This record gives sequence, C-alpha cells and structure tokens, in this order.
Amino acid sequence: MPRYYTYLIASLPFLHFEREPPFSFSDFLERCADFIGKKELDILKTIPEKEPEISKIKQETLRRWFLFEFALRNELVKLRAMRKGEDPYNYLREVDYPLSNYILDLINQAFKNPSPLEAEKMLDRIRWDFLEDLEFGHFFDFDFLIIYGIKLLILERWEKIEKVDKKVLLEKLIA
Repeated sequence: MPRYYTYLIASLPFLHFEREPPFSFSDFLERCADFIGKKELDILKTIPEKEPEISKIKQETLRRWFLFEFALRNELVKLRAMRKGEDPYNYLREVDYPLSNYILDLINQAFKNPSPLEAEKMLDRIRWDFLEDLEFGHFFDFDFLIIYGIKLLILERWEKIEKVDKKVLLEKLIA
C-alpha cells in the first residue's frame, strides 16, 4: 500500500495543549488506516502501551518517547522515595536516558506543587514540550503521526480528568 502521509497529515487538525482533542485516538487510527500500511498502523496501535519492552521497540521516535517517559518516571520515583525515606532503586526502571538540568528542575517544581492536579498538568506540559522538540523536522512523515498520536492521548486523558472532576464537584455541590 502506498503511503500518503502528506494527504493524511494535512487533513489532521492542529493539537493544542490544554484544549479538547478534535477526535479520539481510535478515530485517529481509523483515519490513518486508509493512508498508511498495516506495519505502520500496528506501530501506532502500540502507542498507548504503558509498559512496553524498550528493547523490542525498533521505531526510533517511539523508542525515544518511551525512554524519555521512563526517565521522567524514574525521577519522580527518586523524589517520592526521598520524601518517604526509602531506597528508590527498588522501583527504578533500567533506562539510560539522561534528562537535562532544565527538565529535572521542572520535574522538581511539579513534584513540589501542592495541587496534585496542577502537578500532573505540569508533568504533562513537560511531556508535550518534549514531543514538540521531537517533532522538529518531521512534517509529513511517519514520525509526525507517532508524535501526533501521543499528543492526542495526552489530550484525551485530560478530557477524561476534567469530566470526572466536574462530575465529582457537581455531586459535592448537590449533596
């Protein structure tokens, strides 16, 4: 099957952090199915996996994303363990992906935020900014679709959080 990345990507709406997703991740996969091959579609379907085995990921952009994500989580583990006075090394993933001092400082700021919701938003902003950097130079290729899919999942997650949050708030007000 020929790859029509240009047509597909040109038809996708721009994604903005903290805005509603234009469609679901499953709708995104359906849109992609008409324009890309089965192999690429299968790779896109692996994006939502939370615990993939890094050594099995061959696609470089997806691999870099998961390495970054695991490095970010490792930093959070270290901070949480330090607060509890525990040894973090029992909980760390083996991942060799150094984070910049700037990113480490942002993670630390998020960790210190008294609002768990705001802290989580700060962490997702770090993720989003990493994806923006990763996207540089990828305008009409498969890497762009991978990054788009990950961003879409971030937006979907916040849409769910906001719906649940409003429902809980409404229930508290009514009770």
